[in-house]
Amino acid sequence: MEKIIPNKLVQGDEIRVIAPARGIKIIGQDSRQIARERLESWGLKVSFGRHTTDDNWDMLGSSSVQDRVEDIHDAFQDNNVKAIFTIIGGANSNQLLPYLDYDLIKKNPKVFCGFSDITALLNAIYAKTGLVTFSGPHFSSLGMLKGADYTLENLKIMLMGDRVNAVKPSKEWSDDLWFINQQDRNFIPNEGYWTIHKGEAQGTLIGGNLGTFNLLLGTAYRPVFEKDTILFIEDTEGADILDFERNFQALIYQPDFQNVKGILIGRFQKGSKISREQLEYIISTKQALQNLPIIANVDFGHSTPLLTLPVGGSAHIKDGEILLKL
Repeated sequence: MEKIIPNKLVQGDEIRVIAPARGIKIIGQDSRQIARERLESWGLKVSFGRHTTDDNWDMLGSSSVQDRVEDIHDAFQDNNVKAIFTIIGGANSNQLLPYLDYDLIKKNPKVFCGFSDITALLNAIYAKTGLVTFSGPHFSSLGMLKGADYTLENLKIMLMGDRVNAVKPSKEWSDDLWFINQQDRNFIPNEGYWTIHKGEAQGTLIGGNLGTFNLLLGTAYRPVFEKDTILFIEDTEGADILDFERNFQALIYQPDFQNVKGILIGRFQKGSKISREQLEYIISTKQALQNLPIIANVDFGHSTPLLTLPVGGSAHIKDGEILLKL
């Protein structure tokens, strides 16, 4: 498959914010304003999809499938829009996959960024079009008043910089309800990466939220693990050690998993109660993983801060070091 790399963003470019899963109502006005001002400080313009409103909700906390698809199509076909950011995740963006016009997307490549439930869209778009997408912060993520510097720095490298990122661990991280109280925050010193298996691997970066990625198994929307794939996965606090293990095993059962040459695992939330010891045990029980370099506790997932990882981009891992590039 021929890859399509979206253009870098430059000052004056417009970012369209859409809600392919949950709607904007969950995001406070202060967070919206902070996120907007940060993007505008980079010289970017911010606009919102037509159905991204406070009162455009159904029983699942989203707008209709038709409305969400329409906003995606509008953003891709608008020549003024150079990047598309999702507002937040949710649980139902996979509803949209059969209704997307992938030819339209392929003919109008641009940055598409989000994470969590948006994993379904990131990978489906890459699988169907070859367009490299970005597993990175939502628009709402940029509304964090404190502790956002690492997230912003790494996002800018991938969207506006040289797109080569020798990743370093953040100095501290958080797993608090920052969106409820922006002032009273709890930051935890970062112990750094967990190098579960040393070694070196380089290849195409594929993955995202594990539970969401596995929704694509057996469909045309799951990217093929081509020769020399680097897999990246993370899970939410709702997934304990048993959930994580069986979802990981389901992925390992895929026939093309043999093409995975290295694995990055995002930081576990405190609520999952998954320790390094437990993770190492799980990995030790799986023969398919024994010769793969594996680095865990990396700054992506449902804690903060967040890296921006290009789905379909390139990753090089070596003895606990990570290089991301387009």
